[in-house]
Amino acid sequence: MPGTNLTREEARTRADLLRVDAYDIELDLGSAREGGTFRSTTVVRFTATTPGADTFIDLVAPAVEEITLNGTPLDPASFADSRIPLPNLAADNELRVVANCAYTNTGEGLHRFVDPVDGETYLYTQFEVPDARRVFASFEQPDLKASFAFTVTAPTGWVVVSNSPTPEPTPSGDEATQVWKFEPTGRISGYITALVAGPYVGVFDTYENGDQRVPLGVYCRPSLREFLDAEAVFAVTKQGFDYFQEKFDYPYPFPKYDQLFVPEFNAGAMENAGAVTLRDQYVFRSKVTDASYELRAATILHELAHMWFGDLVTMEWWNDLWLNESFATFAEAVCQAEAPGSQWPHSWTTFANQMKTWAYRQDQLPSTHPIMAEINDLEDVQVNFDGITYAKGASVLKQLVAYVGQDAFFQGVQAYFKRHAWGNTRLGDLLGALEEASGRDLRTWSTAWLETAGINVLRPSIVLNTDGEIESFTVLQEAPALPAGAKGEAVLRPHRIAIGLYELVDDSLVRVERIELDVDGARTEVPQLVGRHRPAVVLLNDDDLSYAKIRLDEDSLAVVTEHLGAFTDSLPRALCWASAWDMTRDGELAARDYLSLALSGLGRETDIGVVQSVQRQVRTALDAYADPEWREQGLQRWAAAAEEHLRAADPGSDHQLAWARTLASVARTEGQLGLLAGLLDGSVEVKGLAVDTELRWALLARLAATGRADEAEIAAELERDNTAAGQQYAASCRAARPTAEAKAEAWASVVESDELTNYVQEAVIAGFQQSDQRELLAPYADRYFAVVKGIWESRSHEISQQIIGGLYPALQLTQETLDATDAWLAAAEPAPALRRQVVESRAGVERALKAQAADRAAGAQA
Repeated sequence: MPGTNLTREEARTRADLLRVDAYDIELDLGSAREGGTFRSTTVVRFTATTPGADTFIDLVAPAVEEITLNGTPLDPASFADSRIPLPNLAADNELRVVANCAYTNTGEGLHRFVDPVDGETYLYTQFEVPDARRVFASFEQPDLKASFAFTVTAPTGWVVVSNSPTPEPTPSGDEATQVWKFEPTGRISGYITALVAGPYVGVFDTYENGDQRVPLGVYCRPSLREFLDAEAVFAVTKQGFDYFQEKFDYPYPFPKYDQLFVPEFNAGAMENAGAVTLRDQYVFRSKVTDASYELRAATILHELAHMWFGDLVTMEWWNDLWLNESFATFAEAVCQAEAPGSQWPHSWTTFANQMKTWAYRQDQLPSTHPIMAEINDLEDVQVNFDGITYAKGASVLKQLVAYVGQDAFFQGVQAYFKRHAWGNTRLGDLLGALEEASGRDLRTWSTAWLETAGINVLRPSIVLNTDGEIESFTVLQEAPALPAGAKGEAVLRPHRIAIGLYELVDDSLVRVERIELDVDGARTEVPQLVGRHRPAVVLLNDDDLSYAKIRLDEDSLAVVTEHLGAFTDSLPRALCWASAWDMTRDGELAARDYLSLALSGLGRETDIGVVQSVQRQVRTALDAYADPEWREQGLQRWAAAAEEHLRAADPGSDHQLAWARTLASVARTEGQLGLLAGLLDGSVEVKGLAVDTELRWALLARLAATGRADEAEIAAELERDNTAAGQQYAASCRAARPTAEAKAEAWASVVESDELTNYVQEAVIAGFQQSDQRELLAPYADRYFAVVKGIWESRSHEISQQIIGGLYPALQLTQETLDATDAWLAAAEPAPALRRQVVESRAGVERALKAQAADRAAGAQA
């Protein structure tokens, strides 16, 4: 992607030179239904500290028609490599740029979507990290904040939403279009400006708190309106307003708060100031489990927290991205856990089970990095929205709260917002405020936790006397070496943890004592436990206060293996599930033993989020970590268990639906596949199971992948559900068919053409990569390495990232795949961001081979 990068040094130089005051942006979207390009006129006013100096402004556009700086026309041909040179600046400057900008189908810039249901066109912007420049000329860096005023010409009858409240449209002089002129925003970064336009429908409410009134809106396409549960969205939003305004002691800083469910959105959501965009899969067309509602609520709260942390106060440069994302991730969980009336007070269970598992996985890749990462340019940050920036950072914040106390933590946050409102900050600004509030020196803590990479392992060392009493108890801390290629060195860190002691009482594991302490160094003695009887289970890091992989001692592991579902609380169960999964990934627990643990424990697991996570992890264990000679046996056991649980689950329950989806992903016998086909055609019924639109596609996908359904069946299902989602599912089903022709067609549509939208491309890749079709896919390994660099250089970031990660031969778990990857890395000289993506995929194969060896050894001992 030459010509679109920006280095940190270039950004620093430009920030030292400029202060940007205001943008006036006029966009003519009158021909949006036809697509192509739109006219963008930008007038930006700014000052320069050094008159006579030169700089540049950013723009990605097919053509520039006019450039005028301080009344002097500049040659439009000077626009090159996404930059417009600005020579000989005055002290006070006004720049006017007129360009023809392009609609996209990649979810970047101004995305254009046509709904197959009504044939209407829907637009939305997505600007993080560097894509405001696809819509208007901008100084594309977060520390050059300004006021933004949009004037939009769009088709008559459309809805147009931006950061400022939507004005009444005025005539344009053409009956086909109208003009919306928005009031200027406060001083914000360009990447959180937004524009959403089209015949969207809205539902409205008001947040009220004393004299405060904040207009609320929720929008979606008309084809999704019947499924939009706006009242539930408003309820979570208002809880977040109450909680955050109290904890932050700073009123919501924008004049309104709209949430817009938009199509083909690449992320979960985006924190545009006062105009949050969310993926419209959160408008549920079919029955989903409570875990999906919890995830949506977490996303809503995450973006709302960003209105303060990220929008009101913004990081200076992207190396402090964690200040935005880690804080918002922590805030979403603590709000769900503590807000009065929350439906998900067990949110820390979900956090431990999902977010921290993501962090642990990311932190063991060769691309691991400190939470405060070194970001040299835009390409670096684009691949840095990862499990460390979000989940590890939030985990460390949770530990910091335990270390300084929640009251002191939020007092520091309150001072931070008041001190830096509408400005930009660095790490030291937040730490300084927290030090003042808590009275603690956080420099050593920051060095250990924020500025180093890698993960620690905590293990209990228990010595018993002849009476079964504890003679000594030691917490051992390890710092495993960082993966090959990772920068830095492994370090031991200070941890604040709790140790939970559990006993079996009437077939339930009940905590009988909890000890909280600081762990530092390689060995920490725990004299409080000396002399007491050894409990059934000793659980380090109980309540999940710290960020560390935990291990169970041999006796505790034996009890947990047999009684994992017996914990009376969900969090210790989640911690044990996470520990077992991590041991499986590390080759310390055989994949077949993890399967046995799941089969014995899932029947008693009540938390549906944990159930669904373990279901996914079992499938990964069987597909990647099991001895290939035993894999099919394990898959058969898992499929049989899925059918058994499906039939035994309470009718209409979340567990029933979760097991139905699991069976739909793994069914393999004629009887199981016949059950799927019967559910699909209505000849078979499972009491209480709603075979609705989404489940029908899941059933059909498995039938297509096993050759039981072909084009006729796919076309018939698409006729039933000829929506955007239906078209994506159909594309995935076609790519999943077990024929050489289907694979060649799918590959060509992704690699040899750039016509697919981001969502259809993602669906095709998902269908293409079927774990039961390894032999059929084997020839594509060499083809991948032949095209991957060209894909990186010719496609946009989001599209290339999908292809590079999605088509890597991750199912070819052989030394040959590692060798081919190494040969390509040596010969291709890839850009750092491309290298990172390929190296991460390679690490998955390397880990799988080690885990397979452990599973093979376990099988030989059985």
